[in-house]
Amino acid sequence: MAHRSGYGDIGTSPLYALKESFVGPHPLAVDRLHVFGVLSLIFWSLMLIVTVKYVAVAMRADNRGEGGSFALLALISRHVEGARVSAVLVVLGVLAASLFYGDAMLTPAISVLSAVEGLTIVNPALEALVLPIAVVILIGLFLIQSRGTAKVGALFGPVVLVYFAVLAVLGIVNIAANPAILGILNPWHAAAFFAHDPHTAFLAMGSVFLAVTGAETLYADMGHFGRRAVAFSWLGLAYPCLMLNYMGQGALLLSHPEAAENPFYLMAPEWARLPLVLIATAATVIASQAVISGAFSVTHQAVQLGFLPRLRTLQTSARAAGQIYIPAINWGLLVMVLLLVLGFGESTRLASAYGISVIGTMLITTMMLAFLVFRVWRWNRLLAGATIGLFAIVDVIYFASNIAKIPDGGWFPLAVAGVLFTLLTTWSKGRRIMRERMGEGDLALGDFIASVGTSVHRVRNTAVYLSAAEHGVPSALLHNLKHNQVLHARVLIVTVKVEEVPQIEPATRTAVHDEGNGFWRVIIRYGFMEEIDIPRDLALLETACGPFDPMATSYFLGRQKLIPSADHPGMARWREGLFAWMSKASESAMESFKLPTNRVVELGSQLQI
Repeated sequence: MAHRSGYGDIGTSPLYALKESFVGPHPLAVDRLHVFGVLSLIFWSLMLIVTVKYVAVAMRADNRGEGGSFALLALISRHVEGARVSAVLVVLGVLAASLFYGDAMLTPAISVLSAVEGLTIVNPALEALVLPIAVVILIGLFLIQSRGTAKVGALFGPVVLVYFAVLAVLGIVNIAANPAILGILNPWHAAAFFAHDPHTAFLAMGSVFLAVTGAETLYADMGHFGRRAVAFSWLGLAYPCLMLNYMGQGALLLSHPEAAENPFYLMAPEWARLPLVLIATAATVIASQAVISGAFSVTHQAVQLGFLPRLRTLQTSARAAGQIYIPAINWGLLVMVLLLVLGFGESTRLASAYGISVIGTMLITTMMLAFLVFRVWRWNRLLAGATIGLFAIVDVIYFASNIAKIPDGGWFPLAVAGVLFTLLTTWSKGRRIMRERMGEGDLALGDFIASVGTSVHRVRNTAVYLSAAEHGVPSALLHNLKHNQVLHARVLIVTVKVEEVPQIEPATRTAVHDEGNGFWRVIIRYGFMEEIDIPRDLALLETACGPFDPMATSYFLGRQKLIPSADHPGMARWREGLFAWMSKASESAMESFKLPTNRVVELGSQLQI
């Protein structure tokens, strides 16, 4: 579902991509050379970046159906040996995810604003209403997220089909008036544009790139639809309709250069412009929905893979496991989107901020694909080199032209990515240091069982102790014994492991080891797209370690209060403080693991990091 909209993101670019090339920060003359040159660049960029790179190559790289940078990272990590290579890959994956959040803030802002700006073409007097209407639509979009998108999703398919049909019809009508525009399919026009004025053409690439934004969302959303459905709908529906519309805009500009102020809306006859604003606005809302769903999905993967603390996550659909809602991300995105809309004020100024985060993510995807084709798929070296070389050249040219946008607003997504990269890496490193500190005085479980022997009083029922490590004795067990001086008749030491695959086969989910004297070690494995539910999975273990009665089971959790300390050199003091704050803000294990609140005992301790 989220991806029926996945084309929304790339499908709404006709609203602003061509306009920005001619009236943006580096305006071009509206003449035959420039119109043909820009459209030829758009056609071949969509062909190389979306059709070849994403649909033909990247979408083969699915991690059991899931796409996106974390799924690609997990897929390669399973096959590539060597700590240094793994570290480089992890940094690339985290950087791509950090850049994605900048994109998730900009897409709703620029697409909804550019659609509503069509009102000024209908009637210039309506200009004062553009910002208030855009703000109301965006607030409404974020407010409905908690209800789940499945309910609204039924409308998405028909709206997107109507929108693409309108794009195609508008394009065909305008092409009929000036059929010479079909010549843009010849790449010679792009070359002639560069030969005529290389500097201007290079800067124009920053605006041309707006036509390609959305390809990365398409890949991240692949899990909802499957590769074949995405490929079929791109080649059979989205690509032809988009190109017909771009060529129609070009045909209009050749005969009416003054239409460059907003060629998308001026293609339509006057009576059709208000309905067009409504259809385009609906399409941009769906495009924004795709990116918001993508942000929830990326956040969920980051939490499961250990890059973010546990966040409150709600399932919004009983049928589709991928449909989740994360309140913290929803409200954070809404605040940032509103700040962008009110701060930049118009889509032309937002277009300067847009693009750099997308091309950054695309460049990283190319680097990760290089690892994949050379080290995992082991393609013929000549073919692999030519493929990756072509992708890299296109990406680097676009990246360089987008750098020119940094002073005009490109700094914003880079600043967002910098903050998120710091948070993700601090949490990941802090957790590693914390595990090392907790493991320093580790007592082997066998020694512990032998030492307690029969000397400790045993009480009825079952105790479950959660342990991050697969060895040693959990601190909560030691604290409980020290203070209460009793043990339960049956003690389960449970470790939750999240694997680098989206789902785990139910038959291989749990492993149980009888450690003797009533002690059992249980390891429960989950995929990074799955919900963790410990009571449900323990109830399935009856055969392995006796009957399981939920009302006769107590769960013991260790809760560490982290104290930043100069004595243990691990991270900079400010990062230790940040990690301690993130730890405090994280959702408790009780809520994350679906433990019954009236059966949980928390035992606190202090830990210096």
